[in-house]
Amino acid sequence: MTLHSPLAYARRETPVRSLRSIEYDLIAQVTQRLRAAAVNRNSDFPTLVRALTDNQKVWTALASDVALTENGLPQALRARLFYLYEFTVAHSRAVLDAGASVEVLTDINTAIMRGLRGDRGAE
Repeated sequence: MTLHSPLAYARRETPVRSLRSIEYDLIAQVTQRLRAAAVNRNSDFPTLVRALTDNQKVWTALASDVALTENGLPQALRARLFYLYEFTVAHSRAVLDAGASVEVLTDINTAIMRGLRGDRGAE
């Protein structure tokens, strides 16, 4: 028995999480930040800019993933997700430039979270 053997059988402090769970949590966090920033958009515009930027980073990563040929999602779903990425970029610009509502972005993120959770009842 080596010195490291007890470590191999030790209880893990952090349970293994699925990628779906990690994606869900990330989108949930960004969505919450968007909602909070929208409430204070007039008094704390920089926080809104940061929240929108972080949301776009998430969507850019999703778009990059669905654009890969080895992505296992159905082609139609991949195309819809890429369209949502394009819409999110354009609408984020409208939020910053024209004072458009953040709500549509949070609605999209919430729909994606439902999909990640497997909740198809709302569709």
